[in-house]
Amino acid sequence: MGRLEEGLILLSGGAEVPRNFDVNYPFRQHSDFLYLSGVEEPGCHLLLDPRRRLSTLFIPRIDNHHRVWEGHVPGPAECRRLFGIERTAYRDELPKALRKARAGYRKVYGDRRSLKVFSRELRGLSRLPAALQDALAELRAVKTPGELASMRRASEVSGSGHTLLMRSAKPGMREYEVQALFDAHCLAAGLKHLAYPSIVAAGANSAVLHYRKNDARLKAGELLLIDAGAECGGYAADITRTFPVGGRFSRRQRDVYQIVLETQKACIEKARPGVNSADWHLFAMTKIAEGLKSLGLLSGEVSGLVESQAVRLFFPHGLGHMLGLDVHDCMGGKRRQLPNPHKIPIRFVAKLEPGFVVTVEPGIYFIEALLKDKDLRAKHKGSVRFDRAERFLDFGGVRIEDDVVIRASGPPLNLTRVPKEIAAVEELTARARR
Repeated sequence: MGRLEEGLILLSGGAEVPRNFDVNYPFRQHSDFLYLSGVEEPGCHLLLDPRRRLSTLFIPRIDNHHRVWEGHVPGPAECRRLFGIERTAYRDELPKALRKARAGYRKVYGDRRSLKVFSRELRGLSRLPAALQDALAELRAVKTPGELASMRRASEVSGSGHTLLMRSAKPGMREYEVQALFDAHCLAAGLKHLAYPSIVAAGANSAVLHYRKNDARLKAGELLLIDAGAECGGYAADITRTFPVGGRFSRRQRDVYQIVLETQKACIEKARPGVNSADWHLFAMTKIAEGLKSLGLLSGEVSGLVESQAVRLFFPHGLGHMLGLDVHDCMGGKRRQLPNPHKIPIRFVAKLEPGFVVTVEPGIYFIEALLKDKDLRAKHKGSVRFDRAERFLDFGGVRIEDDVVIRASGPPLNLTRVPKEIAAVEELTARARR
């Protein structure tokens, strides 16, 4: 509110979205609205009065017919107790309340959803200035102890789910059967929402970065990559593990996995306040390039392999991202944005700060679309041993991902408690084999 005292601010939460006739998609509140209000019900609005430092929540007026089908919905008094908001009223009272609150203000600002909902009903509603969106991004980037408690719970449940899958995935199962085990585990723990659609990718499917089909049959000894996380109170976990189905790592699986593991551990150790995120990503690219060179898949000076981006044929995504109410959380506002000194393809460059929660997820993939691209083969001829790399096309990929909290001093706090050392992973997969 302190950023914008010349006008009232009207924000709208999400509305239910029809899936098909008479059925809606499961509702999940818009993240900014959830951050400001804690309200998870659809159809609500929030009026912020910056000068008086007052918030008013407007909720739908529910009749008995609605209660027959949907059950209990909190009324105004209960909402005040639940969410700590000073004032609560019904949605149909909003125009009158707005006219009363507007005295002394030049403008009333609305977010995109408010402009759409109230385009005819409320005249003179102005588009929300970028200053407020930046203020929200700045606030959301640094997590409070309460937010971290929710993220710790989401990571705890998601992590035990990943451990369950390591000791449960067997040859002959379908990818969606493995996914069902994770979903059931999270629901049984009281976490009703996943943070994103789960990736359960066996064999060559694990080289598809956002694989979604989840229907292939698991084969003995092939790699299974699982990228899955649940939400607690809207706050996300984002965890990836890669392991052999019902067996031990083969020699080449072990070699590639060890490079990714050592890169990830080194990057976690390097995640300290003041580190430039572009430098951090460059460090990961260098470690991956060194490892691939040791396997004879890249040749030449490591610095040249990074500068030419030859290594990106095997590591085409960023090292990590912000995590919070969105699995790819807001990045901290324009105030934190820095130039990209290395011209590497990451969306946001900033210095890591205490209270940031970031993922650390290096990977190595053997992607046919890249390794057989004629232009890329010509560009990186001599740097990439395409003949050797093509022998790995049945391999898929390896990604290891943890969620870490940047602390004011010392190493970051790793929220993810899932085995990733080779011996520990093989011990869990041995249980599935037995």
